[in-house]
Amino acid sequence: MIADLFTGSGVASTVLMLAISIFAGLLLGKIKVKGVTLGITWVLFVGIALSALMSLYGVDFNNQTIPLEAKKYAGDHMNHHMLHFIKEFGLILFVTGVGLQVGPGFFKSFKKGGLSMNIMALVNVALGVAITVLIAKLANQGLTDMAGVYTGAITNTPGLSAAQAAIEDPRIGGDPNKLATGYALAYPLAVVGMIVTCLILRPKNIAAEPTVAEGDTAVTATGKKKGGILLIPIFVIIALGIVLGQIPIPVGLKAPVKLGLAGGPLVVALVVGWLGVKKGWFGTDFTDGQGVHMLREAGIALFLAAVGLGAGADFVANVSVHYMWVVYGIIITMVPPLLVAGFGRFVLKMNWYTLAGFIGGSHTDPPTLAFANTVAPEGCKLPNTGYATVYPLTMFLRIFTAQLLVLMA
Repeated sequence: MIADLFTGSGVASTVLMLAISIFAGLLLGKIKVKGVTLGITWVLFVGIALSALMSLYGVDFNNQTIPLEAKKYAGDHMNHHMLHFIKEFGLILFVTGVGLQVGPGFFKSFKKGGLSMNIMALVNVALGVAITVLIAKLANQGLTDMAGVYTGAITNTPGLSAAQAAIEDPRIGGDPNKLATGYALAYPLAVVGMIVTCLILRPKNIAAEPTVAEGDTAVTATGKKKGGILLIPIFVIIALGIVLGQIPIPVGLKAPVKLGLAGGPLVVALVVGWLGVKKGWFGTDFTDGQGVHMLREAGIALFLAAVGLGAGADFVANVSVHYMWVVYGIIITMVPPLLVAGFGRFVLKMNWYTLAGFIGGSHTDPPTLAFANTVAPEGCKLPNTGYATVYPLTMFLRIFTAQLLVLMA
């Protein structure tokens, strides 16, 4: 029956909810208020709302009184194993597309502020950790619980996984489920907070902002067109990236850190994009073509929809119990980038498009990059460059610090 699509837990039900979230979110993303739009980020919010409504429908339909701790299962009509796969695969597609697009000019970017941006990213991470520890002490919160809020406030899923793995050590103790709850509560408003940060730093006359880096010129496509075999290099990059992302990196703690499912493919895509164009294996008609652009946009849409649908069912119930975690998450999200990116904007005079990408990259947050690309004129690659320049180092630091918070408890 058609009704089963809205109450079942099969593949068809889940795909339908994903499609509705993406379709409605993209339509809402076209709406501008005073020239500003959240763009594709609306997909996340539609997913949260849709999941919450389905959960409420499930409770009312069964006419049952359900304990708060079990409420997240009520009306939970989607296959969460499938949502998890789609979220991770969408993120892999997104970072692969970003890496290929900025790869040809990535290493050149270090001569034009890349080093200073990575130092800023390091300071941004350190501030986030310091604020998390300070909140834990002042608000009498468990540091392991705050580690979950921290990973949500910086929108870093690999960091959450690393923290949950660390907490399983019997010498540490703690509740992995509370880590996940803190992450889920802080994540949605963290996305909003970073976009608001970008808007706060946005110049009044955005039209006057340069859309290319100083000294950049148009790059002529070289080599043969590879559009006909686009999927071959894409999936080679993904395969190599997955392998790279799972290599443990010893850091002197109880467990090693890894680049993960997002960091590995991004690093490989950056290198392939740079080396491929440099060696003439393929041209910029491949790395910056419509195929890669479509890959990037489809990936982020799937990622945002899956995150929203996965978080919405128990979002309201958890907020009513741990509402202060939401407040702590907003502080951890917004204070560091406002200070660091504000320094970059007003002292270093950084380009706003680059800075918006930096804010997303320094929080490993794809929705912020998607927002920056929505605002940027067509053909402007500065948000992607800012994002990819700091993302690899930041990913490593975020995974490391999430585990560090748990180990400090």
